[in-house]
Amino acid sequence: MSKLSVFLFIVFLAILALFAIFNQNITVVKVPFGQAYETPAIALILISIAAGAFAMLLVFMVRDTKRYVDSYQYQKKQKKDAKIQDLYSKALNYIFAHHNRTQARDLLKEILKEDPEHLNALLQLGDIAASEEDFQKAREYYQQARDLNPRNIDVILSLEGLMEKTGRLADALRYIEEILDIDDENLTALYKKRDIFEKQEKWDDLVLVQKTILKNEHAEKDKTRERQNLVGYKYEYGRYSLENGDLEKAKKAFRTVLRLEKDLIPANLGLAEVLLQEGEAEEAINMLEKAYEQTSSMIVLLRLEDMLISVGEPLRLIRIYKNKISRNPQEQPIKFFLGRLYFRLEMIDDAFETMTSIDIAGTANPAMHQLMGNLYMKRNQIDRAVHEFKRALESHECAFSLSYVCEDCGYISSEWSGRCSDCKKWSTYRLNLLA
Repeated sequence: MSKLSVFLFIVFLAILALFAIFNQNITVVKVPFGQAYETPAIALILISIAAGAFAMLLVFMVRDTKRYVDSYQYQKKQKKDAKIQDLYSKALNYIFAHHNRTQARDLLKEILKEDPEHLNALLQLGDIAASEEDFQKAREYYQQARDLNPRNIDVILSLEGLMEKTGRLADALRYIEEILDIDDENLTALYKKRDIFEKQEKWDDLVLVQKTILKNEHAEKDKTRERQNLVGYKYEYGRYSLENGDLEKAKKAFRTVLRLEKDLIPANLGLAEVLLQEGEAEEAINMLEKAYEQTSSMIVLLRLEDMLISVGEPLRLIRIYKNKISRNPQEQPIKFFLGRLYFRLEMIDDAFETMTSIDIAGTANPAMHQLMGNLYMKRNQIDRAVHEFKRALESHECAFSLSYVCEDCGYISSEWSGRCSDCKKWSTYRLNLLA
């Protein structure tokens, strides 16, 4: 006890003594529904002080006891949480670093023994079951998590992913709509909705979703990418309409695309096909000529060649080829096409003269060697024809047809398409002639 405390206690006793000297009268205290007691006033004061001190002591005891219990429970919870976190970290390490799903599953189940409501453990167990194609077990784990937190977006996404894996796209869309009801700007859900519509070839609905995605993207780089995707999906809508014979919708879609990106090769070819099917062959040819002048696309030129031959105007095509060669005499692909056209028209001497002006010794394209072989056959130069055919067979290409290569990812395809089947980007194929 400090000196100040002793001094205050002495002062307190002195005050009590002073009160006792000047208050010697007797006070009557009557207990409710009980007897009356006579007591000195100073005794009553002391009893009151003692009672108050005892009451405060009880209050402090209760408070300190509660603090102790809370502290004990908090420390116990911290230890439990630390144990659970350690188990969860180890489980994730086994999943992602060691690819040991069995060990991870055991640790996650141990977590659930400690905390049956551990949401992430339930989701990870569901993911493990789904990766092992135990879809029923995965559904049970995800549903347990859903029961704990019905509006948790990660849980609903897990259920949506499971529906996609099992081919239940309608159910997957239902879960996506639930997410969008909670958060209508959720980009993950919007991307998934777009992917499902693409699988179902619902291009009209997909375009609407893509517009929403574009509106919710914020980074300029992402906006640019999604703006390009929107143009691509509008093209797909036109292509799908054309394939299903709805020429009016196809024409409208292709023209919309060309207003957004006038040099998009697939849209130019698509619109030309619509015009051709509508009986407007001359308009289709003129449009492709204009597109070729703007883009110098060999793919457009090939389609133009087919159209002009089909309408019986090969001389017009020859004029286009010669004009191009006169502007650029080193344009070997154009020379090859002109030589091939001459061969198709049975103009063998012109074809031979054109092809021999090309240095094909260093090329590995079988189409060129095959054409030269055919020309030598027509000229009865069998040995040279055999040599060219052997060069064609020795080529690394698997066929004697022209191929297409994606400028973005390098994927090689034997058939042209408006969209690369590997990287999924539009208008990236170019003619792979001089291999």
